[in-house]
Amino acid sequence: MRRYSRSMGYPKRLLSDDEVIETEFRPHWSGILREGLIVLIGVAVAVLVLVLGWPTWLLWAVAGLVVLLVIGGIVRWATTNHVVTNERLIYRAGFIAKQGTEIPLEVIQNVAFNQTLFERMFGTGDLMIESAGTHGQTRYKDIPKPEAVQSLIYRAREARMRPNGSAETDSLSQLERLSRLHDDGKLSDVEFEAQKAKLLGGES
Repeated sequence: MRRYSRSMGYPKRLLSDDEVIETEFRPHWSGILREGLIVLIGVAVAVLVLVLGWPTWLLWAVAGLVVLLVIGGIVRWATTNHVVTNERLIYRAGFIAKQGTEIPLEVIQNVAFNQTLFERMFGTGDLMIESAGTHGQTRYKDIPKPEAVQSLIYRAREARMRPNGSAETDSLSQLERLSRLHDDGKLSDVEFEAQKAKLLGGES
């Protein structure tokens, strides 16, 4: 999976000290094909207005609506960013009103991808992230090369859960991360105890 260092990227000041961006990308360009469809519909309506001799203001109204919808779709695509780091998955969207989610790699339980025949032809698809805690299931749409992103997430998670060092240091480090997630409210008491037991060799 290609690593990006372009200016489109996630602000480095928001990364933790040892956090590294593995990859970042916008949604696949096919996600804005509907804007092209809007243009075609707008042209068809404009032709119909001219042929039937309807009022000119209606033509301008259609043109204005098409421009607003197309610009809105392109801005939405351009301001949506997916980031995979060695610590978490990050989703950010929006230009004026922003929204975003973050999922720590430690709580990810399963990553699945889905592609229709059309999406497979264009190299795009959806990712479904299943995670413990408050996140549950999260679907990301229009992901470029979803199978490659799925593999990258699994590799990053494995590296995160198995850092270099002795087994004792490894377990201690993972316990500290689980405890931090529990303290932050991202793992419930039951989920924390289950993962703790699994880590220490008990029954989950």
